[in-house]
This record gives sequence, structure tokens and C-alpha cells, in this order.
Amino acid sequence: MNESSIQQLFSLSGRVALITGGSGYLGQSFCRVLADAGATVVVASRKQSRAQQIADDLPRIGTAKHYGVQLDQLDEESVGAGFAAAVDAADAVDILINNGQQGHAMDLTNVTADAFSSDLRNATGYFLLARHLRDHVVARGAAGSVVMVGSMYGVVGSYPDAYDGVCLASPVQYHALKGGIIHMTRHLAVYWGKDQVRVNCLSPGPFPSEKAPAEMVERLKTKSPMGRMGAPQELNGALLLLASDAGSYITGQNLLVDGGWTAW
Repeated sequence: MNESSIQQLFSLSGRVALITGGSGYLGQSFCRVLADAGATVVVASRKQSRAQQIADDLPRIGTAKHYGVQLDQLDEESVGAGFAAAVDAADAVDILINNGQQGHAMDLTNVTADAFSSDLRNATGYFLLARHLRDHVVARGAAGSVVMVGSMYGVVGSYPDAYDGVCLASPVQYHALKGGIIHMTRHLAVYWGKDQVRVNCLSPGPFPSEKAPAEMVERLKTKSPMGRMGAPQELNGALLLLASDAGSYITGQNLLVDGGWTAW
């Protein structure tokens, strides 16, 4: 194997990346870093107009172009149509970032069976999209990379006292979902390794948005070895590692970016 420079290893020039939930809090940051690395970015969102707005604001490196597509990962027909639209727009997809997230604001005290089952369907959407990517790159004789977005809460339980008296507890169905996504990552990686498709998981935490209750955020800070919350751009290096040739021998892994939370 010829040795590449660091710049070449991390470059996504000539690659196409599809990012679900691309208009969200972390998704927008993911879109920007992949665009900055030279990729053509396809932003997926439940609203095509919102996806296109994000795509239009991304930096363009070299000949890269960016597109917006409509995709609802809880709807199988929309998953297929959205992936096909991404391929039609950009001619190919090489990288999939499974980042979309739809859930109910219910915890273990009040979550209904229907809400629990609906939230777990996010994992179904992740799998269907990953399989579309795998089949697509294999048909082209190309290599591919899938990055699932998990969570530290797929590895550890939450602290009850961080939420008590402030807001609902961290949703039990969210923990079940993210733990399942992490293990699905391992399963797909071992089956698709010979297909030149790498599958990894990036697990953030804690990265609360400005909408999170301020008192809860202050309590969470006391649980972190670094004593603070993460900023979205602090996930960018890990994401780029997993998506690019810099991580060409990394598959089946769950990379935690959590300020040391799970090291306690």
C-alpha cells in the first residue's frame, strides 16, 4: 500500500456523503465538516426545503456540489425514495452518516407501548439506509463507510439526580435504541467487511442544545471529568476519522466522545 499524506488520508475530495438529520443540532455541524473536507454533501431531512437551505449554505471545495433531499427514516418508502434521490442528485453515495433522530418526550414513568415501539423504529431506518449504501457501493465495485450515531446512553445508564425535579428522566426507549444501534454496528461490520464497507458508531455525550433546561445542564457538568458540556464541533475530528481513509482499518467500533463521562 502506498503511503498517503495526512492531508490525503483525511480528504473527502471526490466522495459523496449522505447525512440524515442534516438540519438538526449536531447534523448541521456534521454537514459542514464533511463539506470542509471536500465531500459533496447530500443533506437529508423530513422537509426538503429545510434540507436544501442547509445544503445551499455549505462551503464548496473544488468541484463539490451539495444537495437537499426529503427523507423520513421512520417510513420505509421514504427511506428508499430518499436514498434514490440522493444517488440521482449526486450520481453516487460513498458515505452514510446515520444521524436522524425522532423520539417522544416521555420517560420510564409515562412512555406508552406505541411511543416506545415508534422510537425504536429509528434503528430500523438506520439499518435500511445502511443496507441501501452497502448494496449501492457493491454494485459499483466501490468502497463505502457507514457511521451510525449512537450515544453514551447506549453504554451507561443516566444519573437520576441530574433530572429529578427539573425535567423528565432520560427516555428509557432512547437508551434501548442507542444500545441496539451500537451492537448493530458490530454485526453489520463483520458481515460487510469483505464487501469493502466499514461500519462504525460515533457516540456523543453530553452535547445538550440551547433548548435543554439550564439546571439540568449544570447538574450534568458535575458528572463530567472535564466539568463541562461538549460543543458540536468537538465531534468533527472523530466523525472525519471514521468517514475518511484515515480510518481505513477501523470497523465495528464504537467511538465515544464524551469528555471522559464513561471513564468514571
